[in-house]
Amino acid sequence: MSSSSVTNSSAADETLRAQIFQRLHPRVYLERFIAEKIRPDGRTFDEWRNVSVNVGSISTADGSALVRMGDTTIVCGVKAEIAEPELDHPEQGFLVPNIDLPAICSPKFKPGPPTEEAQVLSDRLNEALVASGVLSLSSLCIHPGKAVWTLYVDCTCINYDGNAFDAALLAMLGALRSTTLPKATYNEETGRTTCSRKTRSPVQLTRNFASSSFGVLDTSHVLSDPTAFEEPLMDVTLTVIVDDRGELISTTESGGAISEETLLRCINRAKERALQLKD
Repeated sequence: MSSSSVTNSSAADETLRAQIFQRLHPRVYLERFIAEKIRPDGRTFDEWRNVSVNVGSISTADGSALVRMGDTTIVCGVKAEIAEPELDHPEQGFLVPNIDLPAICSPKFKPGPPTEEAQVLSDRLNEALVASGVLSLSSLCIHPGKAVWTLYVDCTCINYDGNAFDAALLAMLGALRSTTLPKATYNEETGRTTCSRKTRSPVQLTRNFASSSFGVLDTSHVLSDPTAFEEPLMDVTLTVIVDDRGELISTTESGGAISEETLLRCINRAKERALQLKD
């Protein structure tokens, strides 16, 4: 057997042993990397994965976007439908975000009804869009009390490798920015709404913002943009949403409390990240 074959074989054995150790002792595996101030995928603690955004990729949707954040890939489509407004808000339309995490995107998700994680993510995405005031719901009014637009903003995760929230929010914003609506007219005599096939207008967003998620390990190690391997090992997860002017919109913590110093450090990182994504 040649020396190169022996080298290749020993390298393969070493890789296999590392994979087995990672599966059996994930926390210890991660901590050994953290001790060397590096992460399993080679990133530093505050390094983000590469991001790409493709808008208008679904021709049958009123707006769409495809986002890749590292190996996490999410596609989003916007479908506009006409509905009656609520009695309490006769001049406001509806914005309905949703995310699907199908079994095909990761072994951690099983076939069947939406998982609890998908429902929680959908609620968080809805809160983020509402809290930011990204879209004036009154701009979706066709005729007060009679007809408004409902925008269904549906995301599907094609490949899951952690931090689905940041990727999904980015996809939703990209899809909304590319959304155009046909000119709609309500006829009071017939009670019907007709749409022009020729004239379309873009949806007007009022804000440009981004979310940045972090994982905190052992209270002092803050990892930006955690992967699917890192996420369940974190003691605390934190998401910070800021606009492109550096204004803080919201922070969300889960799993425990963090120090004020750590929170401020994450907010500063999030502000830098929002400017990078804007560019």
